Amino acid sequence: MINCVFHQLGRVSYKEVWDFQQKLFSEIIEEKRKGNHSDMHLIFVEHSPVYTFGKHAKKNHLLATPEMLSSLGAEVFEIERGGDITYHGPGQLVVYPIFDLEQLNMGIKSYVSSIESCIKEVLKTYGIASGTINDRIGVWLDIGSEKERKIAAIGIKSSRYVTMHGLALNVNTDLNMFNHIVPCGIPDKAVTSISKELNEEIDFFEVNLRMKNAFARIFEIQYL
Repeated sequence: MINCVFHQLGRVSYKEVWDFQQKLFSEIIEEKRKGNHSDMHLIFVEHSPVYTFGKHAKKNHLLATPEMLSSLGAEVFEIERGGDITYHGPGQLVVYPIFDLEQLNMGIKSYVSSIESCIKEVLKTYGIASGTINDRIGVWLDIGSEKERKIAAIGIKSSRYVTMHGLALNVNTDLNMFNHIVPCGIPDKAVTSISKELNEEIDFFEVNLRMKNAFARIFEIQYL
């Protein structure tokens, strides 16, 4: 089992956690350059409203004006992960693994697949059947039907096989906030949440716990 420091941060602004990720990411890479192994990190957080642009995002996928963003209390950041534009906010579980994939004996493809497996495992515990689509990263419901909709997004960055950024699972998320963007650059697909699917408010702490356990099992890590 590989050691992993678990960070449960609660609700924190995007910039604060982004800076924290970059610090941990840089430290692990520096230790690798010296030939040393470092403990890995797993960050669980809930953000204040924010829209983030990935490296390949199109600016016109943000549909809100600056005035609208101000009224929503939402910030905007251009960041170094892959993917298009997405939303983070209250009621959404955001997970940032700062992992050394060489320690895990994983490539990028298997790493993303393992993250998707964690999400699917958690959703299964709520009786929600989910899956993945070959050309679309993330986790979806009712794939191939007219009701096809996305419940979790994934966007990562890696350097020297060290990762940052991660996943966002809609739990009790205000889905109206996605109306101000073209989510992940896909204009004709809906977004959903656990609470919408089950038609009830979900215990956010319980989702955190189930996701934490899923990561431990699937990535074979032990928490410090």
